[in-house]
Amino acid sequence: MKLETQAPRTSYHFECYDKDGNLKWEERCNNTVTTLGKNDLIDQYFDGTAKTWFVGLKDTGSVLVGDTMASHGGWVTISPYSNATDPALVLAAAAAGTADNSASKAVFTINATDDVYGAFIKDSSTVDIATGLLYGGGDFAAQRSVASGDTLNVTVTITMT
Repeated sequence: MKLETQAPRTSYHFECYDKDGNLKWEERCNNTVTTLGKNDLIDQYFDGTAKTWFVGLKDTGSVLVGDTMASHGGWVTISPYSNATDPALVLAAAAAGTADNSASKAVFTINATDDVYGAFIKDSSTVDIATGLLYGGGDFAAQRSVASGDTLNVTVTITMT
């Protein structure tokens, strides 16, 4: 299982010119994002006010950084469940740069036998849709089986490092 270790980053590039337009000096430095800044970023982007996110299930293959909902050739969406729509991602308020949906897990009511290879986050509740924004996804190390009558609960944790 690959772990994405980069969060949004900010850097600064300074250039100082003298009165004649000659470069006197330049400097580059990186930004330190405060815990409050991380919390706010999570809360503003994932709180469901400006944009609502949903959890889907995926079949074999890895999610790649260039994947979109319309084009993700290495994997397919699967729907071995009776939910009319994909469950919403409802996160608690961020604290210490992290938030999760443990109080409101994404619940899938399984109605068919299938193998699940992971999950993904998208901005549409429509099951098996090939449009909209794909935020990202996670891959299992190996397939996991589900069968009719099972309930699959998915907890998503978002952390800004």
